[in-house]
Amino acid sequence: MEHNYRTDLWVDWCPGCGDFGILGALQQSLAELGEKPENIVVASGIGCSAKTPHYVNVSGIHTLHGRGIPFATGIKLANPNMTVILDAGDGDMLSIGAGHFVAAGRRNIDMTIIIHNNGVYGLTKGQSSPTMPRGMKTKGLQRPNIYDSLNPVNLALSVGYTFVARAFAFDIKGSKDIITRAIKHKGTAVVDMLQPCPTYNEINTKEWYEKRVYYLNKDPTWDPVVKVPEPEEAEKKYKQAVDKSLEWEEKIPLGVFYQNEQVPSYEERIRNNFPTYFTDSPSLSRICNDDGTPVARMERIFADRLIRK
Repeated sequence: MEHNYRTDLWVDWCPGCGDFGILGALQQSLAELGEKPENIVVASGIGCSAKTPHYVNVSGIHTLHGRGIPFATGIKLANPNMTVILDAGDGDMLSIGAGHFVAAGRRNIDMTIIIHNNGVYGLTKGQSSPTMPRGMKTKGLQRPNIYDSLNPVNLALSVGYTFVARAFAFDIKGSKDIITRAIKHKGTAVVDMLQPCPTYNEINTKEWYEKRVYYLNKDPTWDPVVKVPEPEEAEKKYKQAVDKSLEWEEKIPLGVFYQNEQVPSYEERIRNNFPTYFTDSPSLSRICNDDGTPVARMERIFADRLIRK
């Protein structure tokens, strides 16, 4: 029997929330990939998006505000065979979690990050998130936003992510296709998911996006994939991705901006330095002998320390 990755919990988001579309796209993507549920982990931080693991019938962890990446990293390094997906809001990932987001781009761990981007902190009643433009005033704000905005796609490209894409929550099929491609990617994949918030952001609505979004792959000349391990190839694809990442307002591109599997993953880097890593990773490490006694004996550890002193 095929798995649909749904739980029997009541999905508790506001009517019309883009999170429903993201959840549906993720579930459909996992069903299409056909991986065993026990081999998948969905992590999250704090916010409306953080409820996602509750509604996907796989292993899940609802973590701390801005700390989803460290948790997801720990899961992947403890068990490299797991498929790890992180759902995080734009406020969660790009404010308190921004330092972790930048650091993850340098590592290139084989996992997928989905950013639920709605321009507001929905769970805490509509404050401006790091992706809201300066001067914009939604009904949740007493005055216009005074901060400049971050561009998630441009930021991800600048700090080294090897797969960078954007999708639209109300295009479930298109989002499913992009998420599937992101999960299959060898390295860290980031999907900037445009997710209308009908409760607190009455400006960037479903209709507002539908008038502006278009798919990059509609252009037959668009090719974001680095196919050979040559600096010139990567630089060419990187520059075209950066140029497209700056489009906004009247025309908003969706699809894969950049994909480079020529960069070794963090797991490969570890394996090259520690050859026993994949056979002796924490999830596979032997913790007891055949007779049930623990492999780690504290008296030996203390004795070794006394000898060294």
